[in-house]
Amino acid sequence: MKSETGFDIIEARELATSTFLRIEELRLVSPTGDELQRTVIRHPGAVAVVALDGGEFVLISQYRAPIDSTILEIPAGKLDLPGEDRVAAAHRELAEEVGFRADRMELIVSMWTAPGFTDERIWIYLATDLEAVDASPHGAEEEAAEIVRLPKSVVPAMLAANEFEDAKTIIGLQAALARLS
Repeated sequence: MKSETGFDIIEARELATSTFLRIEELRLVSPTGDELQRTVIRHPGAVAVVALDGGEFVLISQYRAPIDSTILEIPAGKLDLPGEDRVAAAHRELAEEVGFRADRMELIVSMWTAPGFTDERIWIYLATDLEAVDASPHGAEEEAAEIVRLPKSVVPAMLAANEFEDAKTIIGLQAALARLS
């Protein structure tokens, strides 16, 4: 039976696994009958939070080993368990990384991060009505991270000047600003 896309996966072979990623090699048949091979990374999904405290967005500047650099991001993290409630995960990441609890957590956008090679999807929430709680960083990167507060009024100019380099942060901030206008 043909899939509605016209592409049929005829074999999936696991190449490697890590603590939360799986690398697979897929064999597919295209709508024209050509056989293709694709390598994909399977990811459990993630959440991210645009935290608005009064008139300021709360972000985190943290080291990222794949780029060997520190980058300014909205708080985010992977889903820890299969089927984990995404809103609960967003609340967890907000508290862990930047030390806030939100009375309101609203989904503003979801996106595939890089569908050419991974099935990672990220759900981005807008957190408002914040209350400070004790942060509980996980791992060396979060322990060494710096919390950065940006006035809402400066973020549009920063976006226009390409001052953010992280895709989820760019998309999340743009979606939040659109929602708040």
